Amino acid sequence: MPVRLVGRQVRVHLHASHLVVYDGRVEVARHERLMAKSGSRLDLDHYLEGLLRKPGALPGSTALEQARAAGKFTPVHDAWWAAVRKAHGDAAGTRALIEVLLLHRHMPHEHVVAGLAEALRAGALTADAVALQARKFAETDDHPAATDRPAQPIGSNVVSLTQRRLAQLPADTRPLPTVTAYDQLLRLHRRTAEGIRP
Repeated sequence: MPVRLVGRQVRVHLHASHLVVYDGRVEVARHERLMAKSGSRLDLDHYLEGLLRKPGALPGSTALEQARAAGKFTPVHDAWWAAVRKAHGDAAGTRALIEVLLLHRHMPHEHVVAGLAEALRAGALTADAVALQARKFAETDDHPAATDRPAQPIGSNVVSLTQRRLAQLPADTRPLPTVTAYDQLLRLHRRTAEGIRP
């Protein structure tokens, strides 16, 4: 069950094929029932708040391995995680990945994975960039006419804000700056320092 409920008394309903955990009247977990004796099934999502405090526990965790085996933690997740760790270091990169994994609570899995792939192509190695790209995919899915549109080339969803701002500015007609006057002052200063009068 979620790590935030550690120490609380919860109610468990055991069914033939699954079990459901309730905190009061709110369902907090649902798992497929394991038929093997002494088996365990961990949901990576339940540990994310704790992993934010201790990101070093994620790489070797059983929950991560089970998420990989179930296809919830995809090769795209791994590729983005490797890139962000290379750019920001292990702890900060893993925290960024955990923030991305938290997006799965509010967004469909396929949108988050598509956002990760797009952010990775663009070199955008922040959880905010992934969230933005995932929302863009969600918006195109929400519009029925979106399926009639021609496919956009890879990377076309990522907009450079600098290029966008520059495109809206008028042409700069000012002359290029010059430092000729300052060069003359330097020559004058050197002569004075050497004792030569102008």
